[in-house]
Amino acid sequence: MSEIDKIKNLRQSTGAGFKDCNLALKEADGDLNKAAEILRVKGIAKASKKMSRDAKEGVIVITGDKKKTSLIEVNCETDFVAKNEDFINFVKELSEINNTCSSNLESLNNSNMSNGKLVSDNLVALIAKIGEKITIGKSITLNSSNSQNFIYQHSVIKDNVSKLGVIVSLETNENNDQINTFGKQLSMHIAASNPLALNSNDLKKEIIEKEQELIAKELKSSGKPEEIVKKISLGKINKFKEENSLMTQDWVMDPKKKVKDILSEINIPSLKIKEFVRIKIGD
Repeated sequence: MSEIDKIKNLRQSTGAGFKDCNLALKEADGDLNKAAEILRVKGIAKASKKMSRDAKEGVIVITGDKKKTSLIEVNCETDFVAKNEDFINFVKELSEINNTCSSNLESLNNSNMSNGKLVSDNLVALIAKIGEKITIGKSITLNSSNSQNFIYQHSVIKDNVSKLGVIVSLETNENNDQINTFGKQLSMHIAASNPLALNSNDLKKEIIEKEQELIAKELKSSGKPEEIVKKISLGKINKFKEENSLMTQDWVMDPKKKVKDILSEINIPSLKIKEFVRIKIGD
């Protein structure tokens, strides 16, 4: 095999650049297996140097069907890389594996990809090739036999790859056009309105405490009597809960109604909003 053929072979098997393959072959005295190992070690070294940098860009990928749907966030440093073909191909295959693994990160990292290599090894090789920090971020799978999942993606880059992703799970025994329309509209509503919880009781304690702290700071210098301040504070925190709980948010399709009103109007006793997830790059 000629030197050029060896370099081509090495590039195909490792994804490394021409220069790196050429240098590795020289260091390995033409031994392809040894050269591949050299490149792998160098790739890990390159990747580890980049892991201290910020990766605030990236993509959201959604995969699955109405019964089992997974969302995965993959971060990188620049929007340019988020549109790179190698990056897009990697995250799309990663999303398929993630749905199979039900968002178990350990299982995901130790799964084989189509090239026969582990996800973790392919990630290192991609970092070395592209030259940016790439990390797997949040990952969630909604899976239930008595539910139907609906999705919405905003700022789509390609196919199921976007900048914002939503999955909402509706618990119901029925399957008709009315439910399908509501599910689609509800996923769009969640994308636009960014609820923090399904009901006010589900809002995390630390979120409420933080908001109370901000309200207290806002009212501290108002000069109003303590009793009035307490009433204003209570009103503000109740409004915060209402605006950030899905069921009590204004319905984006008709702001005069709440989400819970739309659910009542559909009038299907078995229909309930079970859970949802919304992830946006940069949040």
